[in-house]
Amino acid sequence: MSRIQRLGFFTRLLDNATASERYRLATEQIVHAEALGFDAAWVAQHHFHEAEGGLPSPLVFLAQVAAKTQRIRLGTGIVTLPLENPVRVAEDAVVLDLLSNGRLEFGVGTGGTPSSFAAFGLDSAQRAEVFAAHLALLRHAWAGRPLPGGDRLYPSSPQLLDRVWQASFSVAGAERAGRAGDGLMLSRTQPRTAEAPHATLAEIQLPLVDAYLSALPAGRAGRIVGSRSVFVADDRALARRLAEEGLRRSLVRQPAAGAPAHDAPLDVLIARQDVHVGTPTDVIASLRADRTLQHVTDLVCQVHSVDPPHRHILRSIELIATEVAPALGWAPERTLSEAPSNDSSLQTIA
Repeated sequence: MSRIQRLGFFTRLLDNATASERYRLATEQIVHAEALGFDAAWVAQHHFHEAEGGLPSPLVFLAQVAAKTQRIRLGTGIVTLPLENPVRVAEDAVVLDLLSNGRLEFGVGTGGTPSSFAAFGLDSAQRAEVFAAHLALLRHAWAGRPLPGGDRLYPSSPQLLDRVWQASFSVAGAERAGRAGDGLMLSRTQPRTAEAPHATLAEIQLPLVDAYLSALPAGRAGRIVGSRSVFVADDRALARRLAEEGLRRSLVRQPAAGAPAHDAPLDVLIARQDVHVGTPTDVIASLRADRTLQHVTDLVCQVHSVDPPHRHILRSIELIATEVAPALGWAPERTLSEAPSNDSSLQTIA
């Protein structure tokens, strides 16, 4: 596979805890990732449904993470733009970017849960049209152009125009991101069609990559995030035990059409949910076999839908940074040995 340029950590804030504790644990995980050299931290936005994700306000959360970190880039993966006032989002994003010294990466998408739209007085069937209109207005605001009524955003932030990422499950969406010169965000998993229920993730996502790269303006370099479910442990049996607990729990928590049966063998659950799990050696081999990752610039690792206990997430982050990602060609800007010696979070997790 090609060399991974940047390494990211992604969380949907699904720790088995209260909301405030989820925020504390996720912050600790991001701080830990920064000390180990990760280039970016990404958080997801989910409204209402605790089992899908614990964070409705990603920009607010990332503002406090910015105060606790120095270097790691801070990404939204994603802001559900049809549900937002684009001018207000533009303002909040500019403030966060300034407070974090230019570290914001702004990922957007059309959204996934139809029921969430009703609470905002919107029709999910119109999400594509609303998304396009809101994204255009957001770009307009960042560029400092006059808004309806004549006002201009203060402060404006044209630099953010080069840090937009679009998430998509479709070839048309990937092409749209490419035409705009934005980055493309590929999910850790993707629904299979009735015609190809057992298609590999690469078979689904490589056409998106091709469409995106073909649509890029001349001279515009591609930026592709490949998000993957990655859980690494020192012991294979431990990794598989925690994976089995998490994957079976996720089937109950988020039942989906075409999902494997709850009592399916563990290897079936791992394959059907596109999870890379095991020792560093296991995970390196698994990721190398993922053909989509040959084309990504950014490998972004998340522990969902395994969702192990916090201490095992910290250890997985450490093993990814010190063993897995370097084997894929990634080189950290800051190594574990350069981290502060009095940071107890960097000690080996028992």
